Amino acid sequence: MFQRQAGILLHPTSLPSPFGIGDLGQEAYHFVDWLAGARQRLWQVLPLGPTGYGDSPYQCFSAFAGNPLLIDLRDLVERGYIMLEDLAVPPFPRERVDYGPVILWKREILAQAFNQFQTAAPPDAYCSFVEQESGWLQDYALFMALKDEHGGRPWPEWDPALRDRDSQALARARERLSERIRFHCFQQWIFFEQWLALKRYANQRGIRIIGDIPIYVAMDSADAWSQREMFHFDEEGRPTVVAGVPPDYFSPTGQLWGNPIYRWDRMAADGYAWWIERFKANLRLYDVIRVDHFRGFYNYWQVPGGAATAVDGQWVDGPRQHFFDTVIGALGELPLIAEDLGEPDPGVYALRDHYGFPGMKVLQFAWSSDGYDPFLPHNYPKNCVVYTGTHDNDTTRGWYEKAPERERDFVRRYLRVDGHDIAWDMIRLALMSVADLAIVPLQDCMNLGSEARMNTPAQPSGNWAWRFLPDQLTEGIQAGLAEMCELYGRIYVPPEQRRRSAHAL
Repeated sequence: MFQRQAGILLHPTSLPSPFGIGDLGQEAYHFVDWLAGARQRLWQVLPLGPTGYGDSPYQCFSAFAGNPLLIDLRDLVERGYIMLEDLAVPPFPRERVDYGPVILWKREILAQAFNQFQTAAPPDAYCSFVEQESGWLQDYALFMALKDEHGGRPWPEWDPALRDRDSQALARARERLSERIRFHCFQQWIFFEQWLALKRYANQRGIRIIGDIPIYVAMDSADAWSQREMFHFDEEGRPTVVAGVPPDYFSPTGQLWGNPIYRWDRMAADGYAWWIERFKANLRLYDVIRVDHFRGFYNYWQVPGGAATAVDGQWVDGPRQHFFDTVIGALGELPLIAEDLGEPDPGVYALRDHYGFPGMKVLQFAWSSDGYDPFLPHNYPKNCVVYTGTHDNDTTRGWYEKAPERERDFVRRYLRVDGHDIAWDMIRLALMSVADLAIVPLQDCMNLGSEARMNTPAQPSGNWAWRFLPDQLTEGIQAGLAEMCELYGRIYVPPEQRRRSAHAL
C-alpha cells in the first residue's frame, strides 16, 4: 500500500484562481499535470469540509460535507446555471484568500446558480446523489438552513425545540425552509461531482490523494447537533468537557481546541456506526487518510468546559484496539497514516504498530537534541511518512531564519551545507531518507519564507489564507523534484523490472 514514493502538500484553497480562492477548476487539473511531470505520486490536502469560525478546515460544519467555497464557477457556466457576465469578480488579492468578501460574493453567485437550477426538473444525477447521501445530507442541509435562519448563531443558541431536535419542530422547519435545504443539497451535489471528477483525473495520472480526518468534530457542526447523545453535552447543548492538548512545542499553555469529546462507551454500544460511515465516506473522497491527532484513540487530553486554557486537563483512555478491530472488521484494511506527533505515551506507538499504520516524522523537529533524536532520518523506520514541515509549521526557510543558532549549526553540520538553500537541502534529506513516503509542502519547493505559512496554532485569525501565483509553479521546481525522485528511488517500478545490483547477481 505504501510503496516508496513522494508527494506535495497543498490545500485546494491555495491554488490560483480568478475568484479569490483556489477551487476545483482548471488550475487544479493543471496542478495535477504538474505533479505528474515532477514524478510525484501523492497529493495531500487538508480536510475539505465547509469551514466555520476562523476559516479552519479543522473546524467544519460537517464531517461529511464538502466546502462550497471550492466549487469551480466556470463549471456552473458550462452547465448553464450562470452566465459568464455574472462573474464580475471584485478585485480580490491574488496571493491570499480574503475570506470575508470572498464568502459573501461566492455565496451570491451560488445562489444565482441555484435559482437557475430550480427552473427545471432536477437531473437524475442530483436525485440519485440526494438519495444515496441521505444518511448525512438531510441533517446537514437542515442544520445549515437553520443556521441561516438564526443569523449564523451556533446551535446551542437556537430556539430550544430546534436545539433539542423536537420532532414536530424539525418537521415544521423542513417545510418552512424547504427551498433553503435544497440550496444546500445543490451545493453538495456540485461539490462532490467536481471533486470526484478531479480525483479520477489524478488517479488516471498515477497520483493518489491523501485526505485528512480530524479526530474531533467542531462544536458548531451538524454532527454534534444531530448526534448529540454521542458527546459530553449538558441539557442545554453546552459541552461539559472539551478537547485540546497540554503545553507543547507550539504553545506554553497548550492548545484549547474546544471540540466536544465523544462518549466512547455509547459509540462502542452501536458498533461505532457513525465512525464506520465517516471512514466509508472519506474513502470515497481519498485514496489514503491521514488521521489527525491519532493519539486520541489511545488517550486524549480532556479539559473542563469553559476553561480559559488547556493547562488544567487530564489524560483519559480512548477506545484503542476495540475501535480499530471493529472498524477494520466492517471495512477491511484501512489505508491510514497516523499523525503521532508530540510526546505520546508509548502505548500510542504500540497501537499504531499493531495495525502497521505509518507514523509521521517532521524534519523541523529534529535539531534540538542530538544524534539520537527520532526525527533525524538515520533513526527512521521504513514504515513512516517524512515531512519537511506540516500545515502547522512555519515554512522551512522561515523556520531556519528564526531557529536558535545551535539548531542551525546542527543542520549545517549534519547536511554538510552552508544553509543558503536550506529549503531544498531539507527536501533532498526527506526524499533520500528511508521513509516509504516523503511529503513536501509546496511552499518549501518554492523556497518561500514565513509570509507563506499556512497556519500558526493558537492564533485565532489570519490563518489558512496563503495562495501561490501561477508563475511560481515553475518547470525548474518540477525538474528538480523529478530528478530527486529518480535519484532516490521514489518512482514506482514493478519489482520484476527493477535493475538488480551487481551484489545481488
